[in-house]
Amino acid sequence: MPFTLGLTGFPLSHSLSPKLHNAALAAAGLEGSYSLFPVDPAHPDELAALLGRVRSGEIHGLNVTIPHKQSVLPLLDELSETATAIGAVNTIYLRNGRLIGDNTDAAGFWEDVSSKLETRYSIFENRKSALVLGAGGSARAVVFALQAHGWNVSVAARRIEQAQALVTEFGLQAAYDIDPPISNFDLLVNTTPLGMTPDTATCAWEGDFPPKAFVYDLIYNPPETLLIKRARAAGLQASNGLGMLIEQAALAFELWTGHKADRHAMRESIQPQES
Repeated sequence: MPFTLGLTGFPLSHSLSPKLHNAALAAAGLEGSYSLFPVDPAHPDELAALLGRVRSGEIHGLNVTIPHKQSVLPLLDELSETATAIGAVNTIYLRNGRLIGDNTDAAGFWEDVSSKLETRYSIFENRKSALVLGAGGSARAVVFALQAHGWNVSVAARRIEQAQALVTEFGLQAAYDIDPPISNFDLLVNTTPLGMTPDTATCAWEGDFPPKAFVYDLIYNPPETLLIKRARAAGLQASNGLGMLIEQAALAFELWTGHKADRHAMRESIQPQES
């Protein structure tokens, strides 16, 4: 039986997920396809209808991205332990007639960012203070991953109430608006869509950078966002979120199909667009 897989969110024109998953399907010798299912948040009935197609078995696996990672929660029957702890979903599938929400973002983020930090910092274990920009579904996954590995985390968001809610829920260090103090952060993570294609002239961080921070931008299209350019111009190490994208996709693929994802084949499928 061919696998019918896909991604919902809005907008989706920037997404590399079809290339990644179609490459994984081919490498595993599986029939199927991965498609984009854009749903405007102004039409929540369309999101419910799309999840109904997963429930009916028409779609075998669905990824969820901005802005639906939290809005899908009331439409699901059950959450994994990880998705429950994070409070956001990026992967949906059907098990025993029940619609399950899971989250592979946290593990995908940590797999990528930890390898980069270990490569660049010999004192990695002592670098434990992070500032996360944004307070939505992706931010929740990043906060969860960092806390699970012993990091002290603060958040900054344009909607300060949302940031404060994260502080309360996760027991974080502090919540800031878009102008927090900068001196004591070892890691700066952007989880907002600012800087993403087509709005490449926007930037999630306008001020000076923490002087010794590693800057990680979850955005991967364009490969070098304005945030990354500014960080590198300031003499800092910086990375886009392509590694996280591949890892979270591979973990979702394995949940849906029961087959190991060929991460090398997935990376090769998008090689021309890498930085």
